[in-house]
Amino acid sequence: MSQDSDLTQKPIPMLIRAIAVPASIGFFFNTMFNVVDTYYGGQLSTDALAALSLSFPVFFMIIALGSGIATGTTALISNAIGEGNREKASDYIGQAISFTILLAIALTLVGLRISPALFKILGASSRYLDLGLSYMNVILLGSVFFLLIYTFNAILNAQGDARTFRNYLIGGFFLNIILDPWFMYGGFGIPKMGLPGVAWATVLIQFLGTIYVGFRAAVSEIFCADCLKKLVPRKAAYFELAAQGFPASLNMMTIAVGIFVITYFISIFGKEGVAAYGIATRIEQIALLPSFGLTTAALSIVGQNNGAKKFDRVRETVNKSILYGISIMTIGTVGAFCFAKPLMGVFTTDPIVMSIGATYLRIAAFIFQAYIILYVSVSCLQGMKKPLYAIWVGLYRQIAAPLLIFFGLVHLMGLGIVSVFWGIFGITWSAALFTLWYAKRTIENISA
Repeated sequence: MSQDSDLTQKPIPMLIRAIAVPASIGFFFNTMFNVVDTYYGGQLSTDALAALSLSFPVFFMIIALGSGIATGTTALISNAIGEGNREKASDYIGQAISFTILLAIALTLVGLRISPALFKILGASSRYLDLGLSYMNVILLGSVFFLLIYTFNAILNAQGDARTFRNYLIGGFFLNIILDPWFMYGGFGIPKMGLPGVAWATVLIQFLGTIYVGFRAAVSEIFCADCLKKLVPRKAAYFELAAQGFPASLNMMTIAVGIFVITYFISIFGKEGVAAYGIATRIEQIALLPSFGLTTAALSIVGQNNGAKKFDRVRETVNKSILYGISIMTIGTVGAFCFAKPLMGVFTTDPIVMSIGATYLRIAAFIFQAYIILYVSVSCLQGMKKPLYAIWVGLYRQIAAPLLIFFGLVHLMGLGIVSVFWGIFGITWSAALFTLWYAKRTIENISA
């Protein structure tokens, strides 16, 4: 029995564990990769830490595009596999690869153009601005590797393979520990580069990962001998990929815009607040690792079972994924709340930064369950080839509600930075509960 058919036949709990556990381990090392960058940035200065935080919204746009196209690709390929149509699946592979390359070129050109203006809006100037751009420009030049590795991983995820990407992320983390200080401080033929060295290390690791994950995708079951001949762009296939992938990308893009919005309001209270938020969100990502594994599992399992018209298994995947996630997140809530200040102390000795970051973490600890509900529900909708909802919930959660609520709290009511943190709490929970209701209603409608 092939691995891909197992997703429509094996018990759902077994499949969730088989995909979510390696995916979560991989995302752990991916997050630790970012933690290493944050740690070494902190060794340079608070300005360098703030510059990394400043760059994150733009950097996240790259991740958003890559992840969104990968989500769409996984949904299309997994549904094709569930239908038993291997020819359609292989066609999606070739088109997704060429689509990704063209998209990366466009992203690089646009990103280099708009980054200075975005950073200035966030209050960056002089050395602060120069540091942010010196890091971001390197990342933008390597964006093709960021996007391609997501697409190659999508091909594997559609078959239930989360181990390959996990292996890359583990290797990338350990390599980053070596390359970050080497490129920052120089030596052995490498000049001292400072903060841009962190970016060059990241791009090099992404390049090596693209080769590895791409090779694994090429030798997988559904990658055919003539898949590369299908790279020539076709309007119909590109439209289908865009229709599935761009809503997911736009949803994640709203997260990037949302981070931009949050960073803007936090920057009102000084660069210490920006640095604190940047560190705290890295710690938050570690606690949320199970959600990323569960969304990967939910997308793959729902996609194939939706294609096979096994809607009872779709429903079970949603319920079990959320149940497992909420149970695990309770541990994260306790850890983040009780150890907020020591966790911040790992990255900075600045007492103001530590205090602000610890306050955010204690509030964020009680949003973790909402993230599980939200992410799993959206992922299942994408697996059912219902991607448009992600845009609307993203616009609400990341842009419309924050702009209105944060403006009211900070400018109209004159409240402090903590009010922004509580605003995030209320917005996220309201989005999560509505999304869960909508996902369950959608399942009932398609299975009726």
